[in-house]
Amino acid sequence: MRETDKLSLSKARLALAKERLGYAKQILELGDYKTVANRSYYAVFSAMRAVLALDGFDSKKHSGVIAEFRRKYLKTEILPRELSPIIRDLVDVRQGSDYDDFYLISRDEVAQQLVKAEEFVSIVEQYLTTVYAKSTP
Repeated sequence: MRETDKLSLSKARLALAKERLGYAKQILELGDYKTVANRSYYAVFSAMRAVLALDGFDSKKHSGVIAEFRRKYLKTEILPRELSPIIRDLVDVRQGSDYDDFYLISRDEVAQQLVKAEEFVSIVEQYLTTVYAKSTP
């Protein structure tokens, strides 16, 4: 894949992450907390894929994306290691809310998940903005 294609894909995935955050905020006001947890997780997932697009990496499995993101960007401290627990928490809540019929999550809990997702996407966006600037002739 050409570098310009990688950049375009990364930018599209970052835009998707931000769009999903916007949906999560709207859905929070409607009171559908399980869907807020889902959209918050997918915002973070899209942000990770935005970063990995620059490397030409993708995986059909969420665990593959998460593992590569942690290996290449968190363990090396290109991005802060503090993002790792955010990923873990959002994965756990999303899996519970998506697959456990009796999973309960409060407004406060899901609002906290949304704040974590916003923080994650913001940090990734700051990083990508720097990378994009260096890549523009």
